[in-house]
Formats: sequence, C-alpha cells, structure tokens
Amino acid sequence: LAVWGFRPGFCAARGPITGECHEAQVELVEHAVYCTGYPTMQRCFTLTIVRHWALRKKLFTISYQQSAAMSTLLINQPKYAWLKELGLSEDNDGVYNGNWGGKGEVITSYCPANNEPIARVRQATMAEYEETVQKSRDAWKVWADIPAPKRGEIVRQIGDALRKKIKVLGSLVSLEMGKIYVEGVGEVQEYVDVCDYAVGLSRMIGGPVLPSERPGHALIEMWNPVGLVGIITAFNFPVAVYGWNNAIALICGNVCLWKGAPTTPLTSVAVTKIVAEVLEQNNLPGAICSMTCGGADIGTAMSKDERVDLVSFTGSTHVGKMVAMLVQERFGRNLLELGGNNAIIVFEDADLNLVVPSAVFASVGTAGQRCTTTRRLMLHGSIHDVVVERVAKAYKQVRIGDPWDRNTMYGPLHTKQAVDQYLAAIEQAKQQGGTVVCGGKVMDRPGNYVEPTIITGLAHDAPIVHTETFVPILYVLKFQTEEEAFAWNNEVKQGLSSSIFTKDMGRVFRWLGPKGSDCGIVNVNIPTSGAEIGGAFGGEKHTGGGRESGSDSWKQYMRRSTCTINYSKDLPLAQGIKFE
Repeated sequence: LAVWGFRPGFCAARGPITGECHEAQVELVEHAVYCTGYPTMQRCFTLTIVRHWALRKKLFTISYQQSAAMSTLLINQPKYAWLKELGLSEDNDGVYNGNWGGKGEVITSYCPANNEPIARVRQATMAEYEETVQKSRDAWKVWADIPAPKRGEIVRQIGDALRKKIKVLGSLVSLEMGKIYVEGVGEVQEYVDVCDYAVGLSRMIGGPVLPSERPGHALIEMWNPVGLVGIITAFNFPVAVYGWNNAIALICGNVCLWKGAPTTPLTSVAVTKIVAEVLEQNNLPGAICSMTCGGADIGTAMSKDERVDLVSFTGSTHVGKMVAMLVQERFGRNLLELGGNNAIIVFEDADLNLVVPSAVFASVGTAGQRCTTTRRLMLHGSIHDVVVERVAKAYKQVRIGDPWDRNTMYGPLHTKQAVDQYLAAIEQAKQQGGTVVCGGKVMDRPGNYVEPTIITGLAHDAPIVHTETFVPILYVLKFQTEEEAFAWNNEVKQGLSSSIFTKDMGRVFRWLGPKGSDCGIVNVNIPTSGAEIGGAFGGEKHTGGGRESGSDSWKQYMRRSTCTINYSKDLPLAQGIKFE
C-alpha cells in the first residue's frame, strides 16, 4: 500500500479519513490494485486486506462518533453523576404504564444555564398512548375498590419516597428547568406537603346527610371518583403541579395519566420512577400512575379521548382555550390553571420594609416564570419615586449565576424563545412610552440569561401591560385613588393573584369584598406568589376557573350523586304531590 502512496487514516482526495469518505478510498485502492501487474491471487489477497481495514475503520468511526455524542451529555460528566441516583441514563424511556417503553421521537433535554444537552428521552407513539390508556382503565378497577384511607397510606409512602430524594430531585429541577436550587427543592417539598395533606383528607372526604321532608327517608350525598385523570403540566413547575393533582386524585380513587412538558422530560421520568417503585412495593398496578412523554399530539389525544374523565391542564391561556374546547366537545370535564397578569398595589400608608422585598421576590423569583409572578406594580403617586428607587437598588443586588449554586438568587430563562420574547416585550414597552429604569439586556454569558427589568411611564391600559409575558419584566404604574387602583387590577383578562399593601383595615375588607379584587388569590401585605398548599389554588376569567391543592379542591376530582333512600313502607312524594 505504501508503494501506491496510500497511508492508513488519510484520503488522497479529502485528507484525513472520516466515516463519510471511506467508500471512495476503497474504490481508489481497488483501482490501484487492479492496475498493477500482480498475479490474481495476490491481488485478491491485497483487496481482502484493504476491504477488511476499511470495514474496521468504518465501525471504529461510527463507534467514535457515538462515544463523542455520549460524552457531550451532562449526565456522563462526573459533575452530574448524581443524575444516575434518580435512575436516569443517557437514553431514557418516556412511557410508563406498569412497564417502561418509548418508541416515538427521541428528544434531548437541555440545561437552560448553558444550553448543553443533559440526556435523551424516547417519547410515546400513539399506539403506546392507546395501550397506556387501556392499562390505566384496567388499573382503576383495582384502585377504586381499595378503601380511601388505604389509598391514603399509599400516598403517604409516595411522600416518604420523595423526601428521601428531595435534594437530588430538586437539583434535577434546577438543572433542567433553570430555577434556583432552593426553589427546586421547595417545589419537591410542595409535592411532599400535598401528600401529607391528602393522607388526612383520605379519612375526611364525603358528603353530608341532609334532612328529608319525607318521613322514613334519608337524603345523602355520595362522592365517587371520576375515573381516569389526565394531567398535563407546564415546564415552570415540573414536579409540584403534578403533585397537587396526583396526590389528591389518588386518594379520591382515581388513576392518573401524566404528560409533562416536552422540555422537562427527565423530571417527569425521575418522578414517575419514584412513584412506580412505591406501587410495585405494594403489589399494585403501575398504570395507577402512568406517564406518556410527548408533544401536542399526546395532549390533543388526551383532550379528545372520552376515556379520560377529567383533563387537568396547566399552561398558557392560548393552549388552555384549545384544550377546553376539545374537552367540551365531548362534554368532558376539565380543570384549567392558565395565565396570570398579577398586580401588587401599594398605598401611601404601606410598610415599605415589607413592600420592597415582596416586590423583588414576586417579580424576580423563578426569573419571572411563575404564573403568580408580579408583572404590575401599582404605586400611589406620593410614594412612587421612592419605591421605584428602592426596588431598582434591590434588583442590582440580586445574585445571578448557575441555578444549582446555593448562593444564586436568579437563574436563566427556560428557553432561547423566552429570551426573544423578553427582547420583543421591552421593545414594545419602549414604543408605547415606557422607560427602562433597570435591566433590559441579554446577559453576555452562556445560557438563557437576561437582566431582571423595571419599566416605568406606561399607561395602565397600554397593550404590553395587558399582555402576560413569561419573563422578568415589571411594569410600574402610578395611581391616585383606591377606586382607580382596584379597577386597574381587575381590567386585565386574567384573574389569578393580587395583593395590596396597606394598614387601613377598612380598605383591606373592601379589597376582599365584592367590589375588590376579582382574582382567585387575594392577598394583603404579602406578595402575589408563594401560595400555601392548604388553600385552593387557581383563578378566574382567562385563568380558567380551576382549583387545585387544598380546601375543597378534591371535589374537582370526584362526581357527586344525591341519593334518596326510602326505609319505610310508604311512598310519599316530594312537594306534597298526590298521584293516586
């Protein structure tokens, strides 16, 4: 071979050998061999060596390329070895229905802090969705027969299993979603807390015994599970929102089918592995808590599927409206948790030592990607300038960095698309008369980092102010009267969370009353975000009207029957009607 000027690992036409050019090199060498005057046997022997070498080179190249691709995944780097404690690997099954699978599109999950790939997930095909729904329906026949307190015991074990993994699972939320570590752990804690709440609730759910107007009759309410609850969750709370739905739905006697956000599939897989292990240890069907990773095709199928008795959707108002229409077409039930354009109203008598940290936490926390994020800060004219100055000063002290660094207070946006939305919103705000007081730029560092931003000078009804942009932009508005402030709070289409800061008790109760806030969450002297699990979470108008977590939210997951029982020997009719 050296006689012909052929060097292993080098192509005369294209330089160093790659997997793309080895066939051309073999043809070149074969031609050279045939052009020699060597005997036939010697030529055949030489060609065999060449072809064997080329095959080995091709296999080596493919293997090298695969190894290189695997080595670029964060999960294979020593720094992120903890991911494997959650049962994750380079390639993960995205379907669970008692068995793990996934034959659909392979998607890669990326870290928002550096846009590097973490690991891959194989999504569900429609055939796997059909199989999972059927297995879920079959599992319900087993689960519904188990007494509610016994179901509560299983949920208690799920909570304990989550406690054991709370730090590592919180780290995954931070890595994959982008929220800071303490918020990631806090999100898992919400699931744990809801499990604890659900355990007690499992011994309390039920309807009243009502007085009957007919002698010898009993009038009672019976509450029964709806059956299969489809849970579609968003990227910003990839653990907690599923937990709110899952724990309460389970003790009510339902089974669950989960479709998490396509951009946080590893969190969905990790959580499902924890829950599946508990079910397996109790010899229960895994399809009680099934999962199908996927995109809009799976979400649409769930919305249209009459076998899915309740669809709980958390996400944008735009998509939520489509889900609601598809579910309503089949007269199904839905539970919607959609957008929020939340306001803090600060009156002249407010304690500014409470206002400033509240406004900063509620507007900057989770990089402005909570549905309860404060997007409008309404300040009384007499304190407007001083509050803006203090909040802007606090913004500049926010520690920005890697979300898994324990000292970081502010991490990246979840996607590059969110960065584009951030820039577009700032440009629109400027065009509509706004002034950027603080922030307003994309940060020069890896990942999807933007500066938390304060904008003043806009009209209360400016189009951009009435637009929910899921980024850390705070619009500061100046008002003069209570009536004006309350009206501005209510004039947006969403009705999720709201808060006032005041010491005037009369104003507090006007705010809580029929002419006050029209939101589902109405706070006083605390931020719009950071809701507790004991209360019902949800909002009005374009927020969807659904309620999750505490209070009587469990009723969303059950169907009510009014039952009249005649234990006498007579048959009196209601309203005194005689039919003889």
